Amino acid sequence: MREVFNRVEDEELVKIEVDLSAKDYEETHSWLFSVFIKYDAFEDTDEKMAEFFELKESLIIAMEYKGISYYIGNRIVDNWSELYFCAEDSKGLESIANDILKSSTYVFECNVVKDAKWEFYDFNIFPTDIEIVMMQSYKIMTLLEEEGDNLSTCREVEHYASFETASQKDRFVANAAEAGFIFKDDLDDEDFDNGVALVKEHNITEEELIHVVSDIFALIEAERGEYELWSTIIQEED
Repeated sequence: MREVFNRVEDEELVKIEVDLSAKDYEETHSWLFSVFIKYDAFEDTDEKMAEFFELKESLIIAMEYKGISYYIGNRIVDNWSELYFCAEDSKGLESIANDILKSSTYVFECNVVKDAKWEFYDFNIFPTDIEIVMMQSYKIMTLLEEEGDNLSTCREVEHYASFETASQKDRFVANAAEAGFIFKDDLDDEDFDNGVALVKEHNITEEELIHVVSDIFALIEAERGEYELWSTIIQEED
């Protein structure tokens, strides 16, 4: 399953696409094959983006055709689109990529290295816990926008968390209050063990959500709990 998220590295925006199921091949595919294609995805026209997407998918299909290699992710940074594949063997990979890309107008280069521990995938492609939360949040934000929500409007937002024990929950509630999160209700049912709902007023733009979620996530993590996302009421344009 592919998911997309943004990350900032050395003050530069990196757009990442990850195949979350790629670890299924960890035991058998210990080679990392990379294809760097010169392409400015942040500035190009819709027509050029569609053309590049078609080329990218053609490359992925070709690389996966015989089951020797599998697509694990894509990083877009500094005018380069970096495509990554895990492979059983290092032989023949560049030849497959060349067959697909040589007729295009794009500058490209390939590289293959041994990565038996999958360190590149773990640290440079796979999302952190907070990035996973933000991936889920983007989906909520998209649904709200489709319903006419003005994301920049400040409103009450409910945040949910669950814990292994009641004492962990109580400590979290006390610490969260100091950070501006107000207790609303306990959530003890089949969906939440020692769950709790807190409220804080803020807008739900990407920048603000990253800030708020990072704050509450750290408080939850300190008590070994789980963040269970957030919800809010639609705030339409005036």
